[in-house]
Amino acid sequence: MRKIYIKSKLKKNALFLDRDGVINKDAPGKYIKSLKDIKIYPSAIKGLRKIDSKKYHLIIITNQSAVGRGYIDIEMAFKINDFIVNELKRNNIRINAIYFCPHSPWDNCECRKPKTGLIKEALQDFDIIIKDSFLVGDKKSDMEMAKKAGIKSIFVLTGQAKSQFKKYGVINSDYKLKDLRAINKIL
Repeated sequence: MRKIYIKSKLKKNALFLDRDGVINKDAPGKYIKSLKDIKIYPSAIKGLRKIDSKKYHLIIITNQSAVGRGYIDIEMAFKINDFIVNELKRNNIRINAIYFCPHSPWDNCECRKPKTGLIKEALQDFDIIIKDSFLVGDKKSDMEMAKKAGIKSIFVLTGQAKSQFKKYGVINSDYKLKDLRAINKIL
């Protein structure tokens, strides 16, 4: 599923961002079911404000299994995404698009991370220089997706990072950051 907010024909790098745990707060086993559940990290706002939109398409790539599990319907998923994009816009952050997988983990679709279906969709909609692009995430599946797509990975120590370390031990990524505040130092 996708929603394009700012269409661009310009050839640019992309900064692909996971949603839950990177932009907004997330915890293992918790799902965002309504707008009141959304808590955007102040560090995400500070960091994303520093990104040069002339150099990067800002694209959110996210698994939203709450839809596939029946916790929310697709309409609510779009409302939640719109709310987050509008909150970022209020803070002078322009998101080009959100691509999300609405399926449950057992649906075996092509769009659920770590598969690269969502990035392939973005490549159809935007002129992206993939070799100079980055993917930011807080889960092992984000880092695996980046590797499969040939994108540099940035693991942030927010959201589910702690539970991911407990579960998997080492999480391989090209870069690690405490949060998004210092993202511009990598880009």
